Amino acid sequence: MPWYFMCRRILFNIPHRTIRSRCFFITILLVTIIIVILLAYRLSNIPQECLLEHNSFRKQNDINHNSSLERPVIFIGGMPRSGTTLMRAILDSHPLVRCGEETRVIPRLLNMRAAWEKSTLEWNRLMAGGISKAMIDSAVRAFVYEILLHHNQYADVLCDKDPFVLKYAAYISSIFSNAKFLLLIRDARAVIHSVMTRKVTITGFNLLDYRQNFKVWNKGMETMMDQCTQVGKDKCLPVYYEQLVLQPKNVIENILKFLNLTWVDSVLHHEELIGKKISLSKTEHSSDQVIKPINLDALTRWIGHIPSDVKSEIDTLAPMLKRLGYDTQSDVPTYGTPDQLVLDNMNKLKENAEFWDSKAKFYARRAPNDTRIFQNDTKHQPIL
Repeated sequence: MPWYFMCRRILFNIPHRTIRSRCFFITILLVTIIIVILLAYRLSNIPQECLLEHNSFRKQNDINHNSSLERPVIFIGGMPRSGTTLMRAILDSHPLVRCGEETRVIPRLLNMRAAWEKSTLEWNRLMAGGISKAMIDSAVRAFVYEILLHHNQYADVLCDKDPFVLKYAAYISSIFSNAKFLLLIRDARAVIHSVMTRKVTITGFNLLDYRQNFKVWNKGMETMMDQCTQVGKDKCLPVYYEQLVLQPKNVIENILKFLNLTWVDSVLHHEELIGKKISLSKTEHSSDQVIKPINLDALTRWIGHIPSDVKSEIDTLAPMLKRLGYDTQSDVPTYGTPDQLVLDNMNKLKENAEFWDSKAKFYARRAPNDTRIFQNDTKHQPIL
């Protein structure tokens, strides 16, 4: 082909190539701009999506939290040696309830929270640090519920037996709207005699000083009764130990009705479930007593042991005794008449004294540093 024809073809194709190059460039540019716009839009939505996801997670947690609060919760308290362990053993014999041993951590946490609020300086520090009251209460509620849920082995009705927990009934009621309380009440003379003879170490009590012990009992009972009154009779039921062991059927019927629980005969025979559904701690002082059927052994054991000079001051030392309806003038007060069930139980204990004594020794309290308390040796306990 002559050279001039080739030159013409090259010159003719140059515009077309340029146009095609420009179209290709514009296409690439438009695609890039679209990709950038889409990427920018996507990145701008990530925080919002995270927030929505976070809110969804919080909403689900709130749903779970609210559903958890629908599960009934029972709190058993009162001054130590007032029958709280017996009461929880009786409730533990109900198929829907499990109280278990003392948690010890729940009243300590509640005490810590109360101490924070009582101290203006500490409370202001918490608020200044962004730790609000709502935040603290939510955390306390979650902690207590988690302990109860696992300690109670996911029972239908959760229950906590820690004697001093009733000192915080009003606060507990504010974070657990469906909580109910049983306040165990017992004659202070019996309580103090038990504390001193069984050498139970309790903050404030002195194993050698009756006067101090009556004052401590009075202060504690006054606080708990006031708390019980504050939450109201539909949420807090005073339970007299003396009536519980004298007329168990009538008293337990009233308790179950108050707790919205159906009657089952097993609540009258908790001793049959010890080591089965009912577990006992060998570090608690009452374990060797509640292994027996409901009885009157400890009812009047204190009589004849209170010093005469202390008895003459009893109304001054412990005015709550009269307020609670106890006869402080008689040396041998009458608490009532036992029902037939209790009389039969007393006969069983007498007829099989050796068996019950050996079982009491099996569950006798051991020091917390005794490694045998962790041994699951219930199969070696005495069998009737």
